Amino acid sequence: MGIKRFKPTTPGVRHAAICDFSELTKHKPEKSLLEPIKKSGGRNVYGRVTSRHRGGGHKQMYRIVDFKRIRLDDPATVLGIEYDPNRTCRIALIEYKSDKLKSYILAPLELKDGDVVVSSNSDSADIKAGNALPLGKIPLGTAVHNIELKVGKGGKFARSAGTSAQLVAKEGDYAVLRMPSSEMRQVAINCRATIGQLGVVEHETQSIGKAGRNRWKGMRGQSRGVVMNPVDHPHGGGEGKTPQGNPHPVTPWGKPTKGYKTRTPGKYSDKYILKRRTK
Repeated sequence: MGIKRFKPTTPGVRHAAICDFSELTKHKPEKSLLEPIKKSGGRNVYGRVTSRHRGGGHKQMYRIVDFKRIRLDDPATVLGIEYDPNRTCRIALIEYKSDKLKSYILAPLELKDGDVVVSSNSDSADIKAGNALPLGKIPLGTAVHNIELKVGKGGKFARSAGTSAQLVAKEGDYAVLRMPSSEMRQVAINCRATIGQLGVVEHETQSIGKAGRNRWKGMRGQSRGVVMNPVDHPHGGGEGKTPQGNPHPVTPWGKPTKGYKTRTPGKYSDKYILKRRTK
């Protein structure tokens, strides 16, 4: 993948830096693996807005991605790398050798057309990008993605563009992973993970360039609290330009925000976190 920049012919493209999609080898999705998505506009079942600043956006179809990789020892050939509007990384269309069934998986950095990938529990499986194995069968120091949190539930960790976790230790029934956030965490050694780092590594260097591109994504503009009236926001009011005044930033409903920790104290999974991402 490369980052595409433009000549500053308009204000909208002057600072824009977007993906050039050079890694794509297939440009039309597999129709049998598509499902419709109904937009909610941020509204719940009663029609009330519960998530602000959502609405509009381009029509999209959901791609059914296989996060579980439960077809064991059945090799599959990569037919193409595709764009998925529902996630930041790319997806790969694979076809299983036994019955020609097609499926989508997350596309690691090194995966290309014609490669053969397999999901296995055996020690003989190759340690190469795209293969899915239990953590107990993966060598220490290997970069992995799409990591299960519970056995058989499918991958939950390290699924966005450019991310991977590193397997750093195996202790009894648990493997220790260094997560993309630098957190050190224990995961059951029978949980499955996929080898390799996900593609689109430069995703975070992209620049939207103009507000309209966010509208294409279904994200509407947002007004700051400090420019509102006191009736509309706790930060509002004052003569001319004024700071927020409130010693701690809050939401329009008075709840702490901007860095406020919301994780439940004494959560059941705390015992599996060996080192937090924050000091």
